[in-house]
Amino acid sequence: MIKKVSIQTLLWGLVLLLAIPFGAFAQNTAPPASPQFKQEELDQMLAPIALYPDSLLVQILMASTYPLEIVEAARWTKTNQNLKGDKLTAALEKQNWDPSVKSLINFPSVLAMMNDKLEWTQKLGDAFLAQEKGVMDTVQKLRAKAQAQGMLKSTDQQKVTTQAQTIIIEPASPQVIYVPAYDPVVVYGPWLYPAYPPYPYYPPGAVIGASAVSFGLGVAVGAAWGYAWGGANWNHGNVNVNVNQNNSINNNINRNNYANKIGGGGHGEWQHDPDHRKGVAYRDSNTQQKYGQPGRGGSADAKRDYRGHTPDDRGKAAQGADRTGMQDRKGTQAQSQQRDSRQGSAGAFDGMNRGGSEAKTESDRGRASSQSMGSERAGGGAERGSGGGFSHGGSGGRRR
Repeated sequence: MIKKVSIQTLLWGLVLLLAIPFGAFAQNTAPPASPQFKQEELDQMLAPIALYPDSLLVQILMASTYPLEIVEAARWTKTNQNLKGDKLTAALEKQNWDPSVKSLINFPSVLAMMNDKLEWTQKLGDAFLAQEKGVMDTVQKLRAKAQAQGMLKSTDQQKVTTQAQTIIIEPASPQVIYVPAYDPVVVYGPWLYPAYPPYPYYPPGAVIGASAVSFGLGVAVGAAWGYAWGGANWNHGNVNVNVNQNNSINNNINRNNYANKIGGGGHGEWQHDPDHRKGVAYRDSNTQQKYGQPGRGGSADAKRDYRGHTPDDRGKAAQGADRTGMQDRKGTQAQSQQRDSRQGSAGAFDGMNRGGSEAKTESDRGRASSQSMGSERAGGGAERGSGGGFSHGGSGGRRR
């Protein structure tokens, strides 16, 4: 009798469970649409750059929202170190990067820092996209702490002024910008968040002073700084852009092209351009909806570039595919199998340009393609594979 009652109870339980709408579970388990960074997280990520000159700081904030272009620009800088003046201008005009990224060509050490610590760069960009005012306010709070410790003051390298409780940092000379180096734990005083220590984030070759802010060699602003159109609007907690800014430094830029895209005559509040995101996933659904799912065009090349492949590498790979079609086919099938096994572990550079239903469709196509190719091999088919060596569902952050 007891066994019979238990079975009946179990059956009724299953009936009731199946009757509950699936959405009831989804509502309880779904992550927040736009999880905000906590204040301690903002302090942690901004501590290493809050004391940078305003003009350089805002370029870093805007450029951090385009992490893939940071990678491309850092690599490009290493191979084009000798370009100066008009030659540099002509070369930069050919690059499809956001102006903020181009402006950092003047500061190879900063680019290298952002490239080497890509996780930090991406996190900073995510925060700036979702909490722009919070980011700007945090910079001011950190500057106030450093000033209270006697660590932020005017020097031969920088000019520090306070206007209505807003701390402004400018280069002492507009022609030369110095990148400060400092230990956040020292300059800000006692750190309030031991669980979130500030990032030890210094440009390569920086010399950290024992008790204060130090400066290396100044950077003479050149052609690339002609793209530095951003300015801090501290009162409103955002960044403004003006395409005519720094026109005297570089008047060979086709500013009309940029002005038409920005609108408002090329002057106004900065707006993130999702075209320059190049397929890198946004952190949360609200940000994704705000800027739209990035277009599919070029996403495979973008992922190859992130992994360290250049256009020349891609050309050589295509030639190799013509000679080794069967091997490419096997490689494609193996990658399809790996993709199926790795679904659900996507990072920020994974699943580029994909919504959930679109990703499923592509996955189904991949499996069908693999089965078709397996049938061709079994039947002695000798057609060449396409050499498609990139799995859309794989881990974008892992280099080959």
